[in-house]
Amino acid sequence: MVLTGTYRVKGFISLVPGARVTDYMVEAKDFIAVTDAEVRDLNDRHLLNAPFLNISRESVHIVVPL
Repeated sequence: MVLTGTYRVKGFISLVPGARVTDYMVEAKDFIAVTDAEVRDLNDRHLLNAPFLNISRESVHIVVPL
């Protein structure tokens, strides 16, 4: 799950076997690729589902593995 200042995104990121989410974030360039994404606002209102979504790394506040 990725939290931004405005949205909560649940989905999947592709990690190299044995890699940590922290490693992925450090190596990510400008965007984080999320597949099978569900986007909600911070009031839990469903906004959209998308098979693929790029999230600007600058807008990420929290990343939580679920």
